[in-house]
Amino acid sequence: MSSDTPDSLIPYDEIVQEALRAVVGRVLGSIVSSGSTLPGAHHFYITFKTGAPGVNIPPHLRERFPDEMTIVLQNKFWDLEVGPQSFSVSLTFNQVPAKLVIPFAAITAFVDPAVDFGLQFQAAVEELEPEAHEDAENDGPDGDGDGDGSNVVTIDFGRKK
Repeated sequence: MSSDTPDSLIPYDEIVQEALRAVVGRVLGSIVSSGSTLPGAHHFYITFKTGAPGVNIPPHLRERFPDEMTIVLQNKFWDLEVGPQSFSVSLTFNQVPAKLVIPFAAITAFVDPAVDFGLQFQAAVEELEPEAHEDAENDGPDGDGDGDGSNVVTIDFGRKK
């Protein structure tokens, strides 16, 4: 493509982002359908913007993670529910149970280290300068994900202004 390529009137980047977020919904929905048990060694790291519209997390978690948070769905989770626009799940943080509601549009990364699969998304909300925060570690063992990242899909369309 040349620098004089016209701006697209079709929002391809948004369409692709929405389709890839649907992959997350379909994967989580299949877990619900199978009795909310993860098969084999599968486990998920899901990173999301805590300040995105529709995100509902307890105030103490929002204070600890004012910009972005990563949760792990592996051993200790329950009440996983998947809807067309969001999912909810209950987890424990320092042995304190918490229910989280996360719209798919708030997700910035989805990784299954058991099979070196990952998706990264452009934030669907306006970016503010990210604040430093601790890595989220909900209770339970945590995998290392030593893969080379060869199955990570990153979609980053540059938008002309």
